[in-house]
Amino acid sequence: MRALLNFFRLDTSDAELARAQFRSLSAHLPLLYVILLGNALAIAVVFFDPDKLIKTLISPALICGVAMSRGVWWWRSADPEGLSDDEIRSHLHRTGALSVVMTLAFELWCIWVYNDGDAYGRGSLTFFLGLTEVSTVFCLMTLGPVAMRVAVVSTLSFLFYFSWADNGQMLAQTIVLCLVSAGMVVVVHRHTHSFSELIRSRRNLRMRQHETEKLSEENRRIAFTDPLSGLPNRRELLARLDRLEARADLPRNSLAVIFIDLDGFKAVNDEHGHQAGDALIRSVCLRLRQHCPPHAMLARVGGDEFAVLLEARDAQSAALQLAHTMLEEIALPVLVDRHVLQVGGSIGVAANVDAAGSPRELLRRADIAMYHVKTQGKGQVAIYDAGFDEGRLRRLDIEAQIGLGLARGEFDVFYQPIVDAYSGAIVSVEALLRWPRRPEGALPPDEFIEIAEATGQIHPLGLFVLERAAREIGPLGTLHLSVNVSPAQFRDPAFERQVAHVLEQTRFSPERLQFEITEGYLLANPERVVSAVETFKARGMSIALDDFGTGFTSIHYLRSYGFSHIKLDKSLLAGLSPGAKATMLVTGAINLARGLDMAVIAEGVETEAQAEILRAAGCHELQGYLFGKPLPLAEFIEACRRSGRPLGAERWLRAAG
Repeated sequence: MRALLNFFRLDTSDAELARAQFRSLSAHLPLLYVILLGNALAIAVVFFDPDKLIKTLISPALICGVAMSRGVWWWRSADPEGLSDDEIRSHLHRTGALSVVMTLAFELWCIWVYNDGDAYGRGSLTFFLGLTEVSTVFCLMTLGPVAMRVAVVSTLSFLFYFSWADNGQMLAQTIVLCLVSAGMVVVVHRHTHSFSELIRSRRNLRMRQHETEKLSEENRRIAFTDPLSGLPNRRELLARLDRLEARADLPRNSLAVIFIDLDGFKAVNDEHGHQAGDALIRSVCLRLRQHCPPHAMLARVGGDEFAVLLEARDAQSAALQLAHTMLEEIALPVLVDRHVLQVGGSIGVAANVDAAGSPRELLRRADIAMYHVKTQGKGQVAIYDAGFDEGRLRRLDIEAQIGLGLARGEFDVFYQPIVDAYSGAIVSVEALLRWPRRPEGALPPDEFIEIAEATGQIHPLGLFVLERAAREIGPLGTLHLSVNVSPAQFRDPAFERQVAHVLEQTRFSPERLQFEITEGYLLANPERVVSAVETFKARGMSIALDDFGTGFTSIHYLRSYGFSHIKLDKSLLAGLSPGAKATMLVTGAINLARGLDMAVIAEGVETEAQAEILRAAGCHELQGYLFGKPLPLAEFIEACRRSGRPLGAERWLRAAG
């Protein structure tokens, strides 16, 4: 019994299905009420009797009035968007109840007037009654349980009355109507099920589409967002530039690109690990984002590279001001795992101040301007200039030539003597890289060493110098060899192993080898310096602090790292004369080194007066044009022979020991 009742129960728990049913009814019920109105009027005309106004006029008028009002309401309710889900459910249940009531009312009225008509009228009545039932059921098909209620109620009432009316003459019609009703119930049930499945399928399809769109949006977000910083990445920046490039109404000086590269970030990664580097990047991103105006786009375009796309009036001036603000912000220290980390920034700026300054071109120009800052000492802001391209192309050309030159044997090693300050004997030579056989002409070291360091080509060049010098100086008795080491080489964890391999291959004694390291690298990488110095000293080599006096090395550093020599920079020798302040400064530096048991080498000595002052101050070894210019090996040996200076005298530290 419960299953039978559930078969006729209207379930409106599915809000979306209920809304679809309401929308379907709003399209069909006005037509149903028009049919009901027409049938009622037709029956009323056929059975009209002035003596029976209640039966033949007032009753059909009431039925027609209700049908007309309901038809108008449903016609006006074609759009259910303004109704809530609860209102939709209420209207559906009301319609279900009213449909049964209206069906019963129409059926009872028809039965009431049936006996008052002639044979033609009675036949017409049964026709209109069956037509009304079929129309009602099919117009209510999307509301299946209600349609089946109507079918059952109308069929049973028809069956109970017309099976015995007129002495059973309507029995055949009654049986046919019952069979038709049974068929309609089956059709309605299937249609209701299909309609429900269609709505659910559409909902599932929408949900899948929504999930697909959500996944697509998530994939797009991942594809166009830097995962570490959460900023737009290079792809998103390029897409934004392309959209701007498609605009034809972009005014001059309305768009600018700021290109930022962090100085010293690689050293942070090397010394403190990538986790510290990631924390530093996140902190820098947060700071930069706080200074970006709402109309600007900050993107991370590389490991330690950022770009800002700025749209504004007088964009170049606004970008320059923003770049200086960001430069100051980048330089602020960052605390990571109880370590104070600090980096700098090199920034390039480019604005569309000329016709050729397309959005994509601005990115390239800002990159070029940043690169120019890198080559000029870093830590600055530069606005793009057409001359930067020429310098960059020249650098790229030299970069390509270095690799070819090394393979073709265009490089050579020159040697400059270092003499004992008292005996004048040559105790050491400094190996210096030269490029004499370059097809385009010899290039000074200042022009290609920096490029080689920036591109990593300093590693094969440095090993070339060490290997060539060790082979050529090895046979010259006890003569010591001094080789400059690039900071890039010192940062390479494989450098110690490579040096040991070269010495083994050339059979050059480690005790005769000295490396020179610049003071700037000492301050930037103290932990790495300690490790490398200890390794080389354990093998018998000595380490000299080069360019002493040009930086900020403290006594603490000198005592901590165990340098065997310091090398006074030639800039300290300017103005060197008896009683001069420069002489007092040099004398103080020499006394400081002697107090720490370190030998002092003075480079850039060009006059005998300078040499005499340095000897008097206690300097141990001298180097400069006064004693010889850098020369190839054969010329160096010949120059030493002509000068009469002995080769390979004992050095200060060994004699003192």
